[in-house]
Amino acid sequence: MAKEITNREEDYSLWYNNIVKKAGLADHSAVRGCMVIKPHGYAIWENMKDQLDRMFKETGHVNAYFPLFIPKSFLSKEAEHVEGFAKECAVVTHHRLMNNPDGPGVVVDPSAKLEEELIVRPTSETIIWNTYRDWIKSYRDLPLLINQWANVVRWEMRTRPFLRTAEFLWQEGHTAHATKEEAIEESKLIHDVYAKFSEEYMAMPVIQGRKTASERFAGAVETYTIEAMMQDGKALQAGTSHFLGQNFAKAFDVKYMNSENKEELVWATSWGVSTRLVGGLIMTHSDDEGLVLPPKLAPEQVVIVPIPKPFPNIMEQAEAIASELRSHGVRVKIDRDDTKRPGFKFAEYEMKGVPIRIGLGKRDIENGVVEVARRDTKAKNSVARKGIAEYVVHLLDVIQSNLLARAKKFRSDNTHYVDNMDQFKDAVAKGGFIMAHWDGTSETEKKIKELTNATIRCIPNDFVEEVGVCVLSGAPSKGRVVFAKAY
Repeated sequence: MAKEITNREEDYSLWYNNIVKKAGLADHSAVRGCMVIKPHGYAIWENMKDQLDRMFKETGHVNAYFPLFIPKSFLSKEAEHVEGFAKECAVVTHHRLMNNPDGPGVVVDPSAKLEEELIVRPTSETIIWNTYRDWIKSYRDLPLLINQWANVVRWEMRTRPFLRTAEFLWQEGHTAHATKEEAIEESKLIHDVYAKFSEEYMAMPVIQGRKTASERFAGAVETYTIEAMMQDGKALQAGTSHFLGQNFAKAFDVKYMNSENKEELVWATSWGVSTRLVGGLIMTHSDDEGLVLPPKLAPEQVVIVPIPKPFPNIMEQAEAIASELRSHGVRVKIDRDDTKRPGFKFAEYEMKGVPIRIGLGKRDIENGVVEVARRDTKAKNSVARKGIAEYVVHLLDVIQSNLLARAKKFRSDNTHYVDNMDQFKDAVAKGGFIMAHWDGTSETEKKIKELTNATIRCIPNDFVEEVGVCVLSGAPSKGRVVFAKAY
């Protein structure tokens, strides 16, 4: 089975597509640019969704749902926002089909033209803030901390499963606050939630920082981002949190009466992560044998494979072990298929990224042991049957920590500090993060992108003031920012 995957060194893009297909994560759809998320891929997303949802609720947020369709006029109310999304919008112009009078099939009914076109949401700021105008009247209504789990459409021409598709799943938070300080604090809070989730659950280390003006979300005053390094050295923008100032409050006339009975505009944030995280998970950990999953997000943390087949006495032991593991909160599957050879099953679960495989045979039972195989290192050990649950629980934590440590080491090994454009270009060719001085101008930022295809991923939160000169212009610089090629 592993031979069906292209080596990462030969063709990283094809390797990625092979993993998506062979691990059963997603499939092509009849709609160009869209994907079908298969059960294994969706189970990973569900685990991400469930954990993030808990984290949002722990910080006081609640879920709601808003319409898929947005009146076109709403997008015209915030100029910078509409400019940022206009080229990606799908537009609904009619509301009915009819039988084709000239032949078989159906056609659009010309009499069913909408009075106003509807936009299939690329993001929901406009329709949500139109709604908030009715919900917010007094300072007692604030803060309003709303999240929604939804799908959005951005009409992408060049797509790749999970990383960039015309339709994708995500969460989008939209909050309203009485003061600027509260809104900025909210933006930073969610920024930290995303970083914590990425590192503690995805085992994917990230750099936290601010976007430059040219890289900000359309309509934002400030955009906070988490940037991860993939195994090909490219950056992945894994999540963003935006301080929107009062732009949307002004556009949709959202005001509140303060405690002194004076009317004021509210302050806003928005923030989101998407199924792009599944792509990030693949590219952070997987290898040439298939998917590698961190235990905290793996749909099945352990699979028990009877050897050579699920005979009754072996199955009794498998059931007992599974019961012990489940009592410790472990997600476990017993392979009951008696039509495939053990070797095929081992390769299949390796491909799907199951963190731990337990092999159980007649001789193992007689000797009071089981075979435990780790997906991350491929190491196998004979382990005492007694106390197996405690051993597995500990090993899952070890695997989770190992994946994070391995990813951090890769990032460190591929982070380059450069001081001039020759070094910069060499570093771009190698791949990875480039720490370089920048003079702070959008002109220089644009020129570097034109010359190298590398962009400023962020101005890091741990930015250290350091006297230097810009790698391109030679103008004074206050410190280094993070450059990279990116997805």
